[in-house]
Amino acid sequence: MPRTTSRAAAGAAALLAALALGASGCGPAGPARPAAPPPALPTSAPTSLGDLSGWKVEDWARYVADSGFPGGAAAGSWTAARMDAAKPRPTPEYSLTAPAADGVERDAPPAAVPAQPLPHPYGPAGAVVGRLFMTTPQGDAACSATVVSDPANPGRSNLVYTAAHCLHDGRGGGWLKGLVFVPGFNRDGRAAHGKPYPDQQAAPYGRWAAVRALVSPTWLQEGGVGAHDQYDYGILRVRGEDDSDRSLEEAVGGSVPIWFNAPRDRITAVAAYGYPAERPFDGMELEHCDSPVAPGRLSFDPARPPLYVLGCTMTAGSSGGGWFVVRDGKPNLISVGAVGNRNPAGYQAGPSLQDQAKQAFDYFAKNVR
Repeated sequence: MPRTTSRAAAGAAALLAALALGASGCGPAGPARPAAPPPALPTSAPTSLGDLSGWKVEDWARYVADSGFPGGAAAGSWTAARMDAAKPRPTPEYSLTAPAADGVERDAPPAAVPAQPLPHPYGPAGAVVGRLFMTTPQGDAACSATVVSDPANPGRSNLVYTAAHCLHDGRGGGWLKGLVFVPGFNRDGRAAHGKPYPDQQAAPYGRWAAVRALVSPTWLQEGGVGAHDQYDYGILRVRGEDDSDRSLEEAVGGSVPIWFNAPRDRITAVAAYGYPAERPFDGMELEHCDSPVAPGRLSFDPARPPLYVLGCTMTAGSSGGGWFVVRDGKPNLISVGAVGNRNPAGYQAGPSLQDQAKQAFDYFAKNVR
């Protein structure tokens, strides 16, 4: 595999435009597939992702069995007007300029990289990134997410990758409700707050309701901003509101593979994408930050996989958006937006997806329908 170079960084501004991922096409709709029964709960399961060597299928089942979304979001319930009114899901904040607490390891704050809107029209490649809408105890909210490749169903993925805090409130909280993924949101760029626009324009590839989800058990058990943010990733299986047999990947024309355990010395340029919705942004544009340097590191617990850190001025609402690097000439996802702070200089941090994340993904892809 060729080493990622600064030449790849120079092309990062148009990274998604290079998504030559073997589109599966948009074949005719077929009958809806019957839903699989939820997995049975075991009597006990490990409570940490620190060591997964002894985990069994039923251990993972414990953490997805209660993530079902009965009935899902009602078809058509997320109208263009409702999506427009959704507030950005708050991003956990941590200051890289304040004195570090004991045990925290971090690199020097990176230089801020101004977010730039993806040029219009987005084109089909941009459809792999979208907005994820949900209902929280505080009201309707929105994050960002990416269509990722499913090794168990090549060319027919229904998997979406995002941040854990976009799916579950963490310790003391529960699963968020009414989750719907809208790939390629505002694809042609004519929409604006306060102006009516066609519903088809807001969701050019349809709406995809959550069926099942998985987040780290550590995320469920720990709170605040800290070591559990190093596991702030989440996986979502979705189905189309039209209940056809067409997959999400077929609908949008592609997907992005996840590069688990990516060697840090191979990551010399990163492009982060998302839909920031807090000022000065409004959530209506797909934005990106193109970092020409290797990401820094932030560890609240050095025994856990670190958070990657890059300079980026995107705000709340971009949480869960994919971070991409070029591998073998194609984009791969290596992280998602999780933690950030825009004062005094903007940055984002996202989990490095190592063994724990890979095992979670492999289990979910193979066993959860």
